[in-house]
Amino acid sequence: MKKLPQVLIVEDEPAIAELIAVNLRHNGFAPLWAEDGVSAQRELDAALPDVILLDWMLPGGSSGLNLARKWRADPRSKHVPILMLTARGDEPDKIAGLDAGADDYITKPFSTQELLARIRAVLRRRTPEQAGERVQVGELVLDGETHRVSFRGQPLKLGPTEFKLLNHLMHNPERVHSRAQLLDKVWGDHVFIEERTVDVHIKRLREALGDAGGLVETVRGAGYRLSSRQAS
Repeated sequence: MKKLPQVLIVEDEPAIAELIAVNLRHNGFAPLWAEDGVSAQRELDAALPDVILLDWMLPGGSSGLNLARKWRADPRSKHVPILMLTARGDEPDKIAGLDAGADDYITKPFSTQELLARIRAVLRRRTPEQAGERVQVGELVLDGETHRVSFRGQPLKLGPTEFKLLNHLMHNPERVHSRAQLLDKVWGDHVFIEERTVDVHIKRLREALGDAGGLVETVRGAGYRLSSRQAS
């Protein structure tokens, strides 16, 4: 079953938080709610969300700006997209929010459709941000900074498209991706390419992976996934 993108709502007003949560649930997201900085940090310590909706003014002396700076400075959470929600709409405030590390800034009151569109936009931009990370699935290792891939310590040679394809699959192990989703994430949603092109590059990727090629599985009628099981 496909995992729903998780959205952490850091908002001290229950009515606003519930309104956002209901709309997120109806549009394919899994919302979590934290009413202050302490409970928000507790949620992050338990599991990283896919997106954070962060209110500027919070109780207990917490500030959305301070939390954004803290999470951006932490290597574990620095790549999680943050959308700042605030009633402070002046340009200096917007600049302060973005400088603190927010990816986007939404002024209250806001339309739920705009909020959903902004969330989808930061999720689409998230994959390029992860491109420099080192990621490991079993004995398969990909280093985005050095552009190297290895399996059981042995280097593998991948073409640029196969590298991007593997990078995306390894950041989402066990998740099934349709051809259309892979085209969107790897080639970009503004590029027109036949969906069958994905099959060609999956074939090339398996060949380049050698003994690890079996980790890239075909899910009949659905698409492809990277298995986290060990290759034999």
